[in-house]
Amino acid sequence: MNYYLENYSVKPQLLEEKVNSNLGIIVVIPCFNEPNLNATLDSLFQCNLPNCWVEVIVDINSSENASRLIKEQNKKTLYEALKWSAKNQKPGIDFYFLLENKLPIKDAGVGLARKIGMDEAVRRFEAINNPDGIIVCFDADSKCEENYLTEIEKHFTLNPKTPACSIHFEHPIEGDEYPNHIYKGIAEYELHLRYYKNGLNYCGLPYAFHTIGSSMAVRSSAYQKQNGMNKRKAGEDFYFLQKLIPLGNFTEIKTTTVVPSPRVSDRVPFGTGKAMQNYIDNELQEHLSYNLLSFIDLKQFCDKVPELYNTDKVEIPKSVKAYLEEINFEDNLKKIIKNSPTQTHFIKLFYNWFNAFKVLKYMHFVRDNYYPDVLVTQAANDFLKLTNHKEEESLKELLLAFREIDLN
Repeated sequence: MNYYLENYSVKPQLLEEKVNSNLGIIVVIPCFNEPNLNATLDSLFQCNLPNCWVEVIVDINSSENASRLIKEQNKKTLYEALKWSAKNQKPGIDFYFLLENKLPIKDAGVGLARKIGMDEAVRRFEAINNPDGIIVCFDADSKCEENYLTEIEKHFTLNPKTPACSIHFEHPIEGDEYPNHIYKGIAEYELHLRYYKNGLNYCGLPYAFHTIGSSMAVRSSAYQKQNGMNKRKAGEDFYFLQKLIPLGNFTEIKTTTVVPSPRVSDRVPFGTGKAMQNYIDNELQEHLSYNLLSFIDLKQFCDKVPELYNTDKVEIPKSVKAYLEEINFEDNLKKIIKNSPTQTHFIKLFYNWFNAFKVLKYMHFVRDNYYPDVLVTQAANDFLKLTNHKEEESLKELLLAFREIDLN
């Protein structure tokens, strides 16, 4: 009997194949209406294999009310994937495919699809008594470097206390696979993601990590401890990692790279695909991002947080103060202080309350009431100047500069 599976799993056991006793990594891929899954499978198959055995579980899925065309595409994807698998076999890695073409309308989406695959990964690891097996999240239109699997194994071996991690990613920003405007749009969007993450880091916030669904991994034990993946139709990755980061020792893998797709998508209400669709709908206007003043004010507040443990006479920037009034700050602060025997404990509890979701809402609040959004290239260069980095003229050089900051 496994407590997590008994209480939080949404499906019974789905795979009957015997589990290799050396299984250490399971890559889980949600797949919806995907015509080119085999390219992703190729990318994983070509990876150097780690010391442990690897499984790849692909959950080909759709809602019970999905169109006939989508369900037929899913069946075609499964047929082509099985043909691919029959031709691509080698010791050390196995590929399994699930077809879930009738998910309940209420919950059908990427969150539920990830959860089904990740819960099955828990079962596989439990079968060989390996609670620290690594569950890796990937996407059906992503690719990776050849050292992807070996670096994941090495990272968790060298960091035995880490419950989970994010993995370095880089969208393609040039080539002949997509039109030039797609490369420009995705470069701007990735720049926005890196600017935001580094803005959080500049403020000293403890959750300044990327939260990309195709670029994260978690130990089975930590996954179970935090009650598993959620069933959100979008943003499932963000909310999932916000449960794991507070456990402490959250890390980043910077020695390999995931290559997410820059494709336009209408599958989710926000995220990369939606951002690219908005970019095209807005006639290729440059992406906007948060005004740097939002981060400057937030940093002034975060620098004062330790003082809140001993005094309420702390000077708070006007924009932050107005937002805190919206979220009942004073009453919550009293409760946090009451439950904190030390200042260190207070800071931890404070940021458990003033979490990544509240910070994101703060950014939206100040955008609407104080500091309007600016062009992402302007925001990024403003940040480089503020943090004593060299400003860049081109979009490509700007993005490369932020990638370098993230890697270092």
